Amino acid sequence: MQRASIGFCLHSGWAVVVTVAGSIASPSVVDRRRMQLVKDFTYKFRQPYHAAAQMPRKEAAEFIKKVETEARDLARSGIDALQRRLARVGYGVVGCGLLLSSGRELPVLAQILASHALIHTADGELFRDAIRHACTHRRLPVSGIKKKDLFGVAAKSLRLEAAALKLRLTELGKPVGAPWTQDEKLAALAAWLSL
Repeated sequence: MQRASIGFCLHSGWAVVVTVAGSIASPSVVDRRRMQLVKDFTYKFRQPYHAAAQMPRKEAAEFIKKVETEARDLARSGIDALQRRLARVGYGVVGCGLLLSSGRELPVLAQILASHALIHTADGELFRDAIRHACTHRRLPVSGIKKKDLFGVAAKSLRLEAAALKLRLTELGKPVGAPWTQDEKLAALAAWLSL
């Protein structure tokens, strides 16, 4: 089996997922997809802390727990399905790269729900935690890197100038075709680094 790594770029309720395989010097994209992390793709579930802020505290805590459990289940089943598909075509996943926000550590629920900025952070972290949990469940090492630091770390680690790195990322997407979005490039770069 060839070595492959999965990169995740998270959004509220879903993730861009790109799998890269090959060598560090010459990686290639072998899969790209969108992974849904909520069953009901509505504002209430994609922005669970925003929705919970409108609920009584006990109901809010139960709601957040429900969305968290659902997101973890969907992330596990999505990663399981991806690993099975990759194995069928000769790839074994050796790690994952997860893009992180610049957010700070979260306080208790009551403090989160009292701050709009913390609500935004918590919504993102819920879905990142679901991916971390799913990777741990599958015994896949997860490398987290802040999105704002990604290009600097990658340029240094891969020994490429920023312009050359951006060109390589654009080239990586050509075999899979358009659209090759910025989120897909970032997920591919996170995967490339975790190879």
